[in-house]
Amino acid sequence: MLTPTVRRTWAPEGQTPPLDCWDRRDRLSSISSITVSPKASQLNLYFQLYSNNVRGEDVVAYLRELKKTLGGPFTVLWDRGSVHRKSRVVREYLAKHSEIVAVDLPAYAPELNPDELVWSWSKYGRLANLAADNTDHLAENVIDELYYLKQRPDLLASFIGRTELPLAA
Repeated sequence: MLTPTVRRTWAPEGQTPPLDCWDRRDRLSSISSITVSPKASQLNLYFQLYSNNVRGEDVVAYLRELKKTLGGPFTVLWDRGSVHRKSRVVREYLAKHSEIVAVDLPAYAPELNPDELVWSWSKYGRLANLAADNTDHLAENVIDELYYLKQRPDLLASFIGRTELPLAA
């Protein structure tokens, strides 16, 4: 959201820097995933930002792009968000593409989802206190941080390791 996630700063006590923002509800939505290549032992991060709430059609478009990029069969681990398996268009797409296996994580288990750690690290860490002027400014900063993570497979591996999922990177 355009309203900053306010965190502590290293400013001297009593000299808290002001965050110039106003109460705006403009926001971005996103789809992202950490990929693990068992053959090449490589990790990667893929993402897409949206100016609207993510719909089933967006999930299908994202899966199409992921399929095009990754090639062969793959498994998607995702939370039980209604836009995933409950969306008719997503169910129909997965039914036609048996090479994409979708597995639901347990309900209310963000601690098992390494992608949640991507967003936690970004939003509450490096993007904390960002008072973006508009959604374009916010998108620019989010994209910069996600590209930074793409270049840091050690961080991606730590997110997977923190979840204690039985995956080998």
